[in-house]
Amino acid sequence: MSDDTRQRIDQIVRSNDILLFMKGTALFPQCGFSSRAVAILDHLGAPFETFDVLQDPEVRAGIKEYSDWPTIPQLYVRGEFVGGSDIMMEMFESGELKALVDGTDA
Repeated sequence: MSDDTRQRIDQIVRSNDILLFMKGTALFPQCGFSSRAVAILDHLGAPFETFDVLQDPEVRAGIKEYSDWPTIPQLYVRGEFVGGSDIMMEMFESGELKALVDGTDA
């Protein structure tokens, strides 16, 4: 990944409290995992932003290296990588994700 791409991704991550890199948009997810991730965040009532990796091949490839995580979607909360849709589901079911997005302890 180029330094420019790394800097762009870092800026995107740091500019949003809750950010989901996904395939498609929140209104029109383009894969089941992205759809599930959006549904989880919607259910929590968390205000979040999305980045459609299908619209930017450099970010699509670079985000995997940036996070050292091989799949998309990827959730970031206050600049920290949380995980993909499976981890989001586990954290949602345990209550950890609600506490994280709310900024409270579980």
